Amino acid sequence: MSKPSLQFWFEFASTYSYPSAMRIQRAAAADGVAVEWRPFLLGPIFSRQGWHDSPFNIYPVKGRYMWRDLERLCSEYKLPLNRPSQFPRGSVLAARVACVAQAEAWIGEFVRTMYHLNFVDDAAIGSAEVVAAALQAIGKPAQEWIERAQSPESKERLKRQTDEAAALGIFGAPSFVVDGELFWGNDRLQQALAWAKR
Repeated sequence: MSKPSLQFWFEFASTYSYPSAMRIQRAAAADGVAVEWRPFLLGPIFSRQGWHDSPFNIYPVKGRYMWRDLERLCSEYKLPLNRPSQFPRGSVLAARVACVAQAEAWIGEFVRTMYHLNFVDDAAIGSAEVVAAALQAIGKPAQEWIERAQSPESKERLKRQTDEAAALGIFGAPSFVVDGELFWGNDRLQQALAWAKR
């Protein structure tokens, strides 16, 4: 019998994806659920909804609440948090690397490293230098993976994956999909894992 699985749809600039990314692998392993890592871009998703910025910037009251809520969550999960000086921060190259490497055994480590760089170190995660440093930190040949991520095929792959997210009805991150069933938000991780085990 195959192991139940869950698709984890995330965006490196997404605030609530940060705590999910940092704990999903351990939580899924404890429940006997495999994680399928699915990076995508929120920009095109938001554009389809008529937004040209994060809703947390468009609606400042919502944004203030979100940052305070994230502080509480990170305190609860014992995760460090340093509000990025730029939000949302461009992360296309990081997403392309993650898309190309999403089936690699080290994908979780790379994703967690990138989130730490954004939400703790306040690093420019859209730059090739920062992405290369993340790859080197986990012992991977940075130039090789960056070159692969910058190929036309890889660019198209991320675009198709973002289109797939839209087709699944995903409108924000993090999202979890189990057999077509959509769960949205960091606070739905446990529910999604329980659904996967059914």
